[in-house]
Amino acid sequence: MRIIVVGCGYVGLVSGACFAELGNDVVCVDTNPARIAALNGGDCPIYEPGLERLIACNRQAGRLAFVEALPFLGNDVDLVMIAVGTPPARTGGADLSSVFAVAEAIAARAHERVVVVTKSTVPAGTGDAIERLIAAARPDLDLSVASNPEFLREGSALADFLRPDRVVIGTQDARARNALMRLYRPLTDAGVPLLSTTRTAAEITKYAANAFLALKITFINEIADLCEAAAADVRDVARGIGLDRRIGEDFLRAGPGYGGSCFPKDTSALAATARELGMSLRLVEEAILVNEERKYAMGHRVIDAMGGDVGGKTVAVLGLTFKPDTDDMRDSPALALISVLQQAGAFVRVYDPQGMDNAAEFLAGVAFARDGYDCVAGAHCAVLATEWAELRQLDLSRIAASLAVPVFVDLRNAFDPAALADAGLMASGIGYPMASLIASRKRLELGRPRKARPAQVPAPAEADGNRLRHPHHATLQ
Repeated sequence: MRIIVVGCGYVGLVSGACFAELGNDVVCVDTNPARIAALNGGDCPIYEPGLERLIACNRQAGRLAFVEALPFLGNDVDLVMIAVGTPPARTGGADLSSVFAVAEAIAARAHERVVVVTKSTVPAGTGDAIERLIAAARPDLDLSVASNPEFLREGSALADFLRPDRVVIGTQDARARNALMRLYRPLTDAGVPLLSTTRTAAEITKYAANAFLALKITFINEIADLCEAAAADVRDVARGIGLDRRIGEDFLRAGPGYGGSCFPKDTSALAATARELGMSLRLVEEAILVNEERKYAMGHRVIDAMGGDVGGKTVAVLGLTFKPDTDDMRDSPALALISVLQQAGAFVRVYDPQGMDNAAEFLAGVAFARDGYDCVAGAHCAVLATEWAELRQLDLSRIAASLAVPVFVDLRNAFDPAALADAGLMASGIGYPMASLIASRKRLELGRPRKARPAQVPAPAEADGNRLRHPHHATLQ
């Protein structure tokens, strides 16, 4: 099939490369000339494991191309997919200006007939609006509009696309449905379930899925706080409820809160859609508030672990992206954490395996380290904010020896508390019984006194430099 994918952000690039991998002829369009030049030069503008190789292979095979302008949409084009960003609007809903701009361009470039597929995450009724816009501009056009939401996780997007849990097609137009069923036949023939529903139901399905997962994360984080107060271990509780098939173990890892390009904006947009329809989604709205508060609470957790005063002290933050295996900094909990620490007077040194370039856009007054060991050298506390494999493999004894004060705050529960204590670290995690932390501290106090290394800290930042800009982008969907 011949497919045009408009938008070379996260969703567009992954979708285009994977559709090409399935044997289709794909042209990806983006109005950002620098991005197109980079892609045609062999560089991938986002970090996603395996994506750069997949793009290169399919470009070499002649199945994948990148252009700056929407080509003429002749009758040989089977599908035109809209995969541009839908960032948060001021109202909390989704900004659909890019989506409608693409719809206008399609109306101008289409010949006689066109099947438009929305892959961008859009509120209920957006497909109807696209159809009205194009039909008003081109009443002569034989038009079909469908919704085909994506369910990709950053860091495992290729596997999610090529081996998905399900494919959702939203349209009551037979031509569009048949074209999409043909497109996904390699997957459905391999046993992937396909749900064919209405356009609006498909649009809501995407938002509902992300909101449910966000609720699950928020729930286990609150249970983690309860576990700390009740001297229980949240990991045992998560395992106990996760073994229930009705609940499942996924998204039950307590941590610093959710972030990224999907959950924050999609929960906000879903709540905004409900308000526009005269109702409220109280569970979703509460999850948004609780999650935002939790991200900042992580900074105070670190301050408490350091004795309540971080003025003039250095905190080493290991990991910056909202999750491992991505360079995405949008709404990362690490940003809120660093903001709180800086406002409390701490000097912050940071390291991330892939997110350093993007982090520089959001962070001011921090020192960027060469690696994990460089990050913790002479610091008064180390904080694991993102559980990259590289960071989980750090030598804990070496970390303890490098720190001026052996405090380690594990916001991802990536390390065994006993291993942290055995290495000589005063360990604090999420949802641990407080007795474990107290015992860890007493064990160190009974040991040989440590000679603290002098902290190597950056010069204080200007007051305005400590402020963080809100980490929302419109560039990547």
